[in-house]
Amino acid sequence: MIPASALQYLEANPPEYPRASKRLNESGTVMLRLYIDERGLPSTVQVSRSSGSSRLDDAALAAVKKWRFKPYTENGQPMAGWAVIPVIFELEK
Repeated sequence: MIPASALQYLEANPPEYPRASKRLNESGTVMLRLYIDERGLPSTVQVSRSSGSSRLDDAALAAVKKWRFKPYTENGQPMAGWAVIPVIFELEK
């Protein structure tokens, strides 16, 4: 497991907030479990804990699949591994 503190984001555009979720005042945190390969690409992305809204969960999955990370290294060697990250959806007040 790659520690959250060791993750370095190279490209992490925020997810698009679904229009229906905005209209319904849906917010929450999606916990995603992802497998990051030796190149820093998320090859597998899964919902570890739902936000309670499938729209928000799907938006988080779609966004994180496009993210790029600095490869995690141990002893100077790039390593693949699992990580868990939060994706937070908050409506502006």
